Order: sequence, then C-alpha cells, then structure tokens
Amino acid sequence: MTYSRQMILAHPGSLDIDTDALSRCIDDCLRCAQACTACADACVAEVTVADLRRCIYLCLNCADICDVTARIVSRTAEFDRVLARATLEACATSCNVCGAECEHHAKMGMVHCEVCEEACRTCEESCRALIALV
Repeated sequence: MTYSRQMILAHPGSLDIDTDALSRCIDDCLRCAQACTACADACVAEVTVADLRRCIYLCLNCADICDVTARIVSRTAEFDRVLARATLEACATSCNVCGAECEHHAKMGMVHCEVCEEACRTCEESCRALIALV
C-alpha cells in the first residue's frame, strides 16, 4: 500500500471516485515527475546535449505538470471535478508528447529516455483512466 492510498482511505471526508484509480494516478504522476526530472538531468550530461534540448524542456514541463496534477487530485475535501479533469487532460497530453520524444531518443540507445518513456506512458494511461471517472 502506498502513502497516497493510505491517505485517501484515512481521509475523514467521502469521495465518490474509485480510490484505486485515484491512488494509482497520484502514484504514477509522482513517479513520472521523478523520471522526467532524472531524464532531463541525464540529457544534460550527454555529449549530444544540444540535440536533446527539446527532450530536456519536455521532460521538465512534464515533471512540473505531473507534480501539480498529483497535488490537485490529492485534495479531495473539496474535490473540484472540472479542475481535476482539466489538469488530468493537461497531464495526459504532456505525458504523451514527452513519451513520444523520449521514445525517439530511446531508439537511439538512450536508456534514460527509455525509462522516462515508460513512466510517461504509464502516467498518461492512469490519467486517462481517472478522467473517465471524474
């Protein structure tokens, strides 16, 4: 059990959203934020850093959006479905774009981009699953 699931279950309020989908999305957003931050850092250390400029910016943007999304959907006392949906849509879009960019570099042997792509794809899937519920 993760902290996000524990906190959702410990919350004194009630929420009519599937707690498994919510906690999975929060966890995947936080994992993706970390993977994107680490990937951007690894890209900066590459010899071909100039060729990775777009990847770096997409990773940094995705990390920020994932972090914000996890924070917003974690606030369930006054859960705002409109804001949650918009944030989840932005996160899914960012993950899709970042994942596609990382996929391109992963095919050229950059393992950090391969890991980041996987995290982005997983997060995008979790966001889309939660969107269907809010």
